[in-house]
Amino acid sequence: MNLPAPTEYFSFFKPTTRTNWDFLTPLALICLSVFGIAFIYSAQFSVSHARATRGLLSWLPLLGEDWFKQIVFLGAGTVVYITVSLIDYRFWLNLAHWLYAFCLLTLILVLVPGIGREVYGSRRWLIFFQPSELAKIAVLLMTATILIHSKVGTVTQSLGTLGKLALAVGAPMLLILRQPDLKSAIVLPPMVFSMLYVSKLSPRFFVGALSAFLIIVGLVAWDSVRYMKFMDAKGYSYVTDRGKFEKEGNPIVPFHDYQRNRILAFAHPQKVDPKGIGVAYNLQQSLISVGSGGFFGKGWTDGWQAQLGYLPRAVAHNDFIFSVIAEEKGFLGSLTVLGLFGIVLFNGIRIAGSARDRLGTLFAIGVTVLFAVHVFVNIAMTIGLVPITGIPLPFISYGGSFVLSCCLLQGLVQSVWRFRKDFT
Repeated sequence: MNLPAPTEYFSFFKPTTRTNWDFLTPLALICLSVFGIAFIYSAQFSVSHARATRGLLSWLPLLGEDWFKQIVFLGAGTVVYITVSLIDYRFWLNLAHWLYAFCLLTLILVLVPGIGREVYGSRRWLIFFQPSELAKIAVLLMTATILIHSKVGTVTQSLGTLGKLALAVGAPMLLILRQPDLKSAIVLPPMVFSMLYVSKLSPRFFVGALSAFLIIVGLVAWDSVRYMKFMDAKGYSYVTDRGKFEKEGNPIVPFHDYQRNRILAFAHPQKVDPKGIGVAYNLQQSLISVGSGGFFGKGWTDGWQAQLGYLPRAVAHNDFIFSVIAEEKGFLGSLTVLGLFGIVLFNGIRIAGSARDRLGTLFAIGVTVLFAVHVFVNIAMTIGLVPITGIPLPFISYGGSFVLSCCLLQGLVQSVWRFRKDFT
């Protein structure tokens, strides 16, 4: 692949399509961000309102509220988005290996006691950011780098490439699972597989991959059944005796018991949590939120599930933000959010198709599929279609590291659009 001179990457004002921006996706992202700020505020409205009634200077603590922090994150993310959009996307190939190495270093450091910060039993934070968000970007860049420098097509040609990819993707995934952070690990394979698909890899590989996926699903199901039989035979509680099966039950898959509880809460909630006070509680309250919204909803800040604490405040403004939207804006508001995401995803596919080189296509399709997985899994888990995994909703769920990574990735897609006609 012929790369331009380094100075060409930053020639922002060259009179080509570099001055031609795609405004459809940014407008949709702005609308989603406004939704996010509004409903993060609404999800914590009762707490904020209580603070706002304590005196003339009571507004000062509001600057520390999550909705205000989200505005700050989005402001920083806007700078990141514009900066990445102005740089020729081919420039990132020069940084792929360095960024990947830095990503592995941070994923290792976060596991070290005293360095990584533990929250809710998982060691996912390094100072102020989550290395797993950086891993999404690093894996995208490394996958694209490997694919554009390798030959694929026949099975023989593909074996070496697949071996490199297995190492490049497997290392960060294993480190992420060690935190443990299943939600960040499961979004990587679909992104990589989509990039392999547009690289015209042999169909036999995808048949084999599908077979492997079905085997893994079967092993997880078998492990879950063994877990349930073990807990019942020993008389252990699914809520208070977590960890017993990990130590005594010879598990088939390297899951933690709380992750097994999430699977069983989806498949058999009455078995795991018959009183609805433990692992299945969030799902039950989410279903009530979504179902009670009707067509038009109860009105902004008028929903009672999150504000009265039935939908726990620890998750209402991030993992279950769609439940808050569905309750307060109903089916119409939910459909609006889905429509905005539809614009972002279909426009990403359009940009991937308009790219004039293989790298641009890989970047655009990888980012689009990554976002599609986030959107589908997040919304599906709030309505009980898939087990609860804690995957956030892009540009709507609260979170600094997540917002910045989303802005960087979408800026990369914008760069593909702006620089597409530099190729003849």
